[in-house]
Amino acid sequence: MAAILIVEDESDLNHLIRTHLEAEGHAVRQAFDGPTALCLVAEGVPDLVILDWMLPGMDGLAVCRQLRQDHLMPIIMLTARSEEIDRVLGLEVGADDYVLKPFSMRELLARVRAMLRRVALDVRLAESGSPAVTGDASMPPAPGAVTRGPLHIDIANHAVTLAGQALDLTPKEFELLALLAAHPNRAFSREFLVERIWGYPYDGADRTVDSHIVRLRKKLGDLGDKITTVWGVGYRFTE
Repeated sequence: MAAILIVEDESDLNHLIRTHLEAEGHAVRQAFDGPTALCLVAEGVPDLVILDWMLPGMDGLAVCRQLRQDHLMPIIMLTARSEEIDRVLGLEVGADDYVLKPFSMRELLARVRAMLRRVALDVRLAESGSPAVTGDASMPPAPGAVTRGPLHIDIANHAVTLAGQALDLTPKEFELLALLAAHPNRAFSREFLVERIWGYPYDGADRTVDSHIVRLRKKLGDLGDKITTVWGVGYRFTE
């Protein structure tokens, strides 16, 4: 069971999401505007937040920025804005994932389950002292730290520096960069990256990886060119 906060001003949709989440055993709280959501988080930090973009008064982007100042809980943003620049903007302010409206409840629940699995795995790895990014049978585990030129990634402590300056990365940005940089010159498909990092099946239309790559390249500056596109496949970190 997880503690989940729904922030959605459409009352019927808010209650519908709550009904489905409670049917899966989760403890759910509801907010219908941004300020109320921030107050509820101050009273008790949830395990996950489902956050609508278009909220009255204080929009979802502003709420997300506020939450990210003090909290790392996963945030799934609900949005009817389908343009790539809008989705990138949502991820830029700290959302971990997004679901486009209109959506099926099955899709949203699958995203919630996948995100909670990732949180549970991160907690287990942290408690065991293992690196946050590990490999599958065909890929060696990532080391405790990775250095690529001026880029230094401390995997165990989830810290990244570029030329000695700390980089502000979201948890998913960090996992994506750590995986690519730990295995230079290896091409990773979008399908692999989505299933590996986000924990749900790739449906062929999901642009989550592409949006995160755009953000990473921007934050890495000139070094962002090291993350190259492998056309028809996905991405790799070139050395």
